[in-house]
Amino acid sequence: MALLEVMDLSISFTRYRGLFRQQTLEVINGLQLSINPGEVVAVVGSSGSGKSLLAHAIMGILPGNARMTGSLRYNGEPLDAKKLAALRGKELALVPQSVNYLDPLMKVGAQVRSSSTDKAELDAQRKAFARYQLDQKVEQLYPFQLSGGMARRVLLSTATISGAKLIVADEPTPGLHQEVAQETLRRFRELADEGCAILLITHDIESALQIADKVAVFYAGTTVEVASAADFSGSGQQLRHPYSQALWQSLPQNEFKLIPGSQPLPGSLPEGCLFAPRCQQASAECSSLRPAMRDLRAGLVRCIHAS
Repeated sequence: MALLEVMDLSISFTRYRGLFRQQTLEVINGLQLSINPGEVVAVVGSSGSGKSLLAHAIMGILPGNARMTGSLRYNGEPLDAKKLAALRGKELALVPQSVNYLDPLMKVGAQVRSSSTDKAELDAQRKAFARYQLDQKVEQLYPFQLSGGMARRVLLSTATISGAKLIVADEPTPGLHQEVAQETLRRFRELADEGCAILLITHDIESALQIADKVAVFYAGTTVEVASAADFSGSGQQLRHPYSQALWQSLPQNEFKLIPGSQPLPGSLPEGCLFAPRCQQASAECSSLRPAMRDLRAGLVRCIHAS
């Protein structure tokens, strides 16, 4: 059974345009994803595709003007507000994209230790700091005394010693020295091998493939494909969705082939397939029909032409 299941998730925001006019923008629609214990699932896609919003939805930290529909299930049970309050910071841990999540009034060593359920909290915190090349004296510093890279490593330490069963890591490696970034990825893989589930949100497909079991590809607020990491190889011929193939082929070592156009913005989505305006395989049916996610070759795809 999957540890986390995200089924038909949609998220919209209401905002005011002028004094009395309201506008509702749907930024995530029909999103699907699941992750099992012991897996690293990487979530990739361009900026604005909904990756960080998924992390916030899972952790229950969406802003007040957000409306969410669909289903989140944890260990087979609905992940509602009451369940989240009991699990967050214990079984569910977030490595956030922003270092502003650190408490500015609390020394960072104490913040990391408060996340650990281990009796030897100080020892665990110091081992984590050493692993991420943080000097022992850093534990006595406040967040404002840290560089951006140091603060990010503190956040990584907090999550990786928490004993959580699910870690949601939202762009955890930007700003880190290459050696520390590689150590971070190795640690996530180790935690997964010990039975933890890791949801790794990233722009860096190459780094993600070093440790991922599966890759979920997002486009314009929905999942267009979930594939084995092994499918990202060669020219991308094993991938199912044209966007996944284009994303893979756009990397410098894979022809550096770019596709024309841009991802549509919320409020101006096409009626049919979201990728149709940029897809060379698009037919008339693609312009009128929003395809459902379906099983194909041991993966999932949202495309009527995939075979």
